[in-house]
Amino acid sequence: MFGLDPAPDAIVRGILLSLIGLVWIMLLVRIAGLRTLSKMTAIDFVATLATGSLLATMVSSSSWTAFLQASVGVAMITAWQYVYARLRRVDAVRSAAENKPMLLMRHGKFLDDALAKARVTRADVLSKLREHNIAGPEKADAVVLEVTGDISILHGGHDSPEVLREVRNS
Repeated sequence: MFGLDPAPDAIVRGILLSLIGLVWIMLLVRIAGLRTLSKMTAIDFVATLATGSLLATMVSSSSWTAFLQASVGVAMITAWQYVYARLRRVDAVRSAAENKPMLLMRHGKFLDDALAKARVTRADVLSKLREHNIAGPEKADAVVLEVTGDISILHGGHDSPEVLREVRNS
């Protein structure tokens, strides 16, 4: 790629292509906004994973054509994610493309039907309670499986109906 012997060429490629790739992604994030690397929706998460994978392809490319193809791929994923973020402002698009968060526990009581539908076990929820330093299920006002797969826990007795407005089973 740089006309050097194989070992020095690989080292130079690793150094330069990683720098160029990171600068390219930083530029795209500056243009598209901070949401580019967020995990707010499943699409955001997939785009972040794909960007990382394409960066790895850029860094390990042995030809300029492969590097360029991966660079264009990163730009297009960023562009499509930006377009999707704009389109999801339309209720019909959002409801067709995204799941709603699901309530798994309310006021310390497991919602077994929701757990089964979400393929989450009581042990999974108890593990998350421990991670959040919550002493027992009765201390949790609500446990929500978010659209990203994360589990959110509301506690302290101050939950607002607005927080659970778009959550299934609430």
